[in-house]
Amino acid sequence: MPSPYRAIFGRPGTKSFSAAGLLGRMPLSMMGIGIVTMISQLTGRYGLAGALSATLALSAAVLGPQISRLVDRHGQSRVLRPATLVSIAAVAGLLLSAQQRWADWLLFAFAACAGCVPSVGSMIRARWAELYQGSPRELHTAYSWESIVDETCFIFGPILSIGLSTAWFPEAGPLLAAGFLAVGVFWLTAQRATEPVPHPREQHAKGSALRSRGLQVLVVTFVATGAIFGAIDVVTVAFAEEVGHKAAASLVLAVYALGSCLAGAVFGLLHLKGHPSGRWVVGVCAMAVSMVPLQLVGSLPLLAVALFVAGLSIAPTMVTTMALVEEHVPRAKLTEGMTWTSTGLAVGVALGASAAGWVVDAAGAARGYLVPGAAGVLAALVAFAGYRRLRPQPAPPVAGTAVAGSLAGGHGTANERQGEESVA
Repeated sequence: MPSPYRAIFGRPGTKSFSAAGLLGRMPLSMMGIGIVTMISQLTGRYGLAGALSATLALSAAVLGPQISRLVDRHGQSRVLRPATLVSIAAVAGLLLSAQQRWADWLLFAFAACAGCVPSVGSMIRARWAELYQGSPRELHTAYSWESIVDETCFIFGPILSIGLSTAWFPEAGPLLAAGFLAVGVFWLTAQRATEPVPHPREQHAKGSALRSRGLQVLVVTFVATGAIFGAIDVVTVAFAEEVGHKAAASLVLAVYALGSCLAGAVFGLLHLKGHPSGRWVVGVCAMAVSMVPLQLVGSLPLLAVALFVAGLSIAPTMVTTMALVEEHVPRAKLTEGMTWTSTGLAVGVALGASAAGWVVDAAGAARGYLVPGAAGVLAALVAFAGYRRLRPQPAPPVAGTAVAGSLAGGHGTANERQGEESVA
C-alpha cells in the first residue's frame, strides 16, 4: 500500500471500521443487479426487473437522508441497527414473493420497504471526517481510499450476485447481499470509539442540508450520473444474454469498476492545487464523453474495453464531490449532506434502470446504451449550469475582522459560510 494510504490507517480503529464499511456496502453493487438477474431468470421480464430495481433505489433515495439526519442527531449505533433490520426483513419478503410467483404489487411493496437501508459509505466517510478534521491532505487520501473500497464492491459484487443467481438459484445474489448488510452494519456499530459524537440539538439549524445551493447542484448532477450507472447495469446484462453469455455480464461490469478503482488509487496519491469545483466539472464531462463508444460496440470484449475507459473518470469525480460536500454543508449535517449525493445517485440509478429496461424490451440491448449516453449529456449540462454555485464566494469585508478572517484560513470559514447559506 502506498505510504499516503498507510499513514491514514495509523489511527486506532481505522482498519476495523473501513473493513466493516466494505461489507456493509456490498449490497450497493449486489442488490439492484441481483434483483434484475433474479426477476429476469424467473419471469423473463426485463421491464419488471428494471422497475423493481428502480423502486428499491427510489425508496432508498427517500429514506436514506432521513436516516442520516437521525444519525447526525442521535449517533450511528442508535439508528443504523433498527433501520437495517427493517430492510433485511423486507428483502426476505421480496425473495419469498418472487420465488412463490406472488402478485407484482407485492413485489413492489417489499422492494419499497427494502429501501430502509443506511448509507454505509456516508457513515464511514463521516468517521474519516471526524478523525482528520482540519487535515485536508489526509482527508483527501481517506476519501480516495473509500472510493477504492466502493469500486472494489462494484468489481466483486456483480460477479457474486449474477454468478450465484445464474449458477445456483435465482434468489442467491440478493440473499447474500442482505447477509453482507447485516454483518457490516452490526460490526460497524459495535465500534463506538471512532463513532462521530452527535451534535447538540442547538447546532442543528432548521431545515435540511439540501437547502445549500452548492449541494443542490451536486445532487441534481448525480441524478443524471446515477442514470448512467443504472442503465449500464441493466443493458449490459441484457446485451450479454443476447450474445449468449449472460453470466459474463458480471465480468464486464467488474472491468467497469476496475477502471474506476485504479483511477481512484492514483488520484489519492496526488495533491492537486486549486479549487475542486473545476476538477469536478471536468470529471463529469469526461463521464459524458466516455458514453460515446458504448453506442458502437458489437461484442463483449469491445464492450469491456469501452467500459474500462469509461470507469477511469468515476472515482476522481466522486472523491472531488465529497470534498465539495464538506465545504458546502455545515459539520452538524455532514452525514446527511453526504447521503444526499448518494440519494441523487440512487434516484438516477432508478430512472436509468427503469428506462433502460423498457428500451431493451422494445428495441433490444444495443439501443439500450442510448440511455446512459443521454444521461451523460444531461449531467454535463447541469454541471456547467451550476458551476458558479460551487465556486467559493468571497465574504463581504467587515470592519475590524477582515484581517482576522484572512488569517483564519479557507476551510473553516467556508463551512461557516455554507452553514449560514443552508439556513438562509
